[in-house]
Amino acid sequence: MNDHQAGFTLIELMISLVLGLIVSAAVIQVYLINVKTSSIQASGSELQDASVFGLQQLEKSIRLANLGNPTTAIDGTTPNGGIVLTGLNLGIPVLPTPYPNTGYLTRRAGDSGVGANGWSGISNTNTNSDQLTIQYTNITGAPMIDCEGAVAAVNDIVVERYFVRQATGDISTGAIKDLALACDAGRVNKTGGIATFTPSSDSKNFGQAGQEFIVNVDQFKVLLGAQYTTGANAGQTIYLPSSAYSAIMTGKPAITSVKIGLIVHGSTPIIGSAEQSEFALLGQLPANNKLKTDSSSKKKVRSTYETTTLLRNARVVNINTSL
Repeated sequence: MNDHQAGFTLIELMISLVLGLIVSAAVIQVYLINVKTSSIQASGSELQDASVFGLQQLEKSIRLANLGNPTTAIDGTTPNGGIVLTGLNLGIPVLPTPYPNTGYLTRRAGDSGVGANGWSGISNTNTNSDQLTIQYTNITGAPMIDCEGAVAAVNDIVVERYFVRQATGDISTGAIKDLALACDAGRVNKTGGIATFTPSSDSKNFGQAGQEFIVNVDQFKVLLGAQYTTGANAGQTIYLPSSAYSAIMTGKPAITSVKIGLIVHGSTPIIGSAEQSEFALLGQLPANNKLKTDSSSKKKVRSTYETTTLLRNARVVNINTSL
């Protein structure tokens, strides 16, 4: 008797296996694409919520600079000047004792004057971050809220500084750290024409570690817009870092605007995507803002933001007329 048994041949099994692998690979590829798309969307949403809205609030705060100051042409010596470059802007004379905490003033990468709660230049790129310090007087006739959420009474002189520091609770040990743009707000009191600050025991004291303003910040850069009013360069506006502006000894132009730039990232790691490592910011070449090398750094969506804000009561208008 011949028993006939039906079944799969070896070739049929191999073909089935190959087809199964092809289908599985296609399904896995679709899954990875969906996961990547979802993570990019989540990170982009976080980037928008934490950074774009925070940037709008930052612009709103900077627009208060120079409020209440009748002087239109401000520089590093202008009392109550909207951009605080020296102690003279705060009302502290050079003699007998100059302002000691220069780490709390507008600073740029490479400047000296680092304090305990002051600007340190920390960033996640190969270039130090900057610090912006502004000043304004509440002449609105009603209480205001400073960048730390404290009430500024009518006629209060408010000083605020924006700088990058390590985020609260961050325990990163690698080169890439969790950083945040912080704001430290205080009050300037005038006694006999000499400026003093709210006592350190008060939450409105100037010189504390500040409150986190924008999270996930990798870099913060500041340029001062200065406009010449006389001479061959009359009407020309140039953008300079604070130290370069302070180095101008003769024919110093008036500060009329502030240009700021940030590199920020989302919190959600991106699967299957190469991390961008170089960023152009405020005219700097990408290599000047290259992310620090850190093998433990997770891949994140990063973006740059730039904005220019005109200062209150510091606009200089040049009018040319012809008959």
